[in-house]
Amino acid sequence: MSADSTTPATNEAKQATILSDLGELSKARLSLLVLLTTLVGFMLGWHGPMDYILLGATLIGTALSAAGASALNQWLERDLDALMPRTLDRPLPARRMHPSDALLFGLLCSGSGVALLALMVNPITAFLSFLTILIYAALYTPLKRVSELNTLLGAVPGALPPLLGWTAATGHTGLGGWLLFLILWFWQMPHFLAIAWLYRDQYAAAGFRMLSTRDPEGWATSWQSLIYAAALLAVSLLPGLFGYASPWYFFAALALGAAMLFMAGDFVRTRTASSAKRLFFASIIYLPLLLGALVAFRL
Repeated sequence: MSADSTTPATNEAKQATILSDLGELSKARLSLLVLLTTLVGFMLGWHGPMDYILLGATLIGTALSAAGASALNQWLERDLDALMPRTLDRPLPARRMHPSDALLFGLLCSGSGVALLALMVNPITAFLSFLTILIYAALYTPLKRVSELNTLLGAVPGALPPLLGWTAATGHTGLGGWLLFLILWFWQMPHFLAIAWLYRDQYAAAGFRMLSTRDPEGWATSWQSLIYAAALLAVSLLPGLFGYASPWYFFAALALGAAMLFMAGDFVRTRTASSAKRLFFASIIYLPLLLGALVAFRL
């Protein structure tokens, strides 16, 4: 076989690998969740005919910022990711990408995302985006090896995108935006605790300070997930009580919150990997359903 006949296929394979690695470096699935919550915040805050240019700039700027934060996180944790099977195949620990390239990608995405939001949206939205990147990469990432409080802090950048969407639509923070922030913050806790329980041995091997790594029986981890699920149920009802959504949303949030509470209760009762997985998958299903109900039944 001639070299000319294999070169195009080889180039295509390399390009596919590069694109796949960039998607992994930017945590594409997590970025999609960030965009979804940002969109919900924008939709709830916006009134009148839709400004699609503003919406597009908000989503593109947010996507770039989220990709940059994820890349910086993986650049900082590249040596630790090499110690855990669940992260061993990421581009940096697998040595498919040079660390300097990942750092440059993270800085370019972060900087361009914040700049776009500052120029085409408004300063407060750009500041919230910068704050998200700062907390996630510069504070949460190193805190993982220092204190179990890293989970509480790490939920902050995950909860800021809907507030960011709200400020993009309104030009200011408001009660509606902060309610969305609280919903996302409390949602992340049982979600993260379930993950931490499933991968507690890997986290311990990498030197991460997690509640689950010193909780062999799972009592503390499961009970905290139940407490946060109960708080999530209460917080999720507030948009209906404060007039941001119709009574239909209130009943939808009540039903979804009760389901989450049931799954967390099952985790407390059994404290097994299967019950932790059920809670994890329940949290994944819960969030888009709740946010969809909030948009569908908004006032």
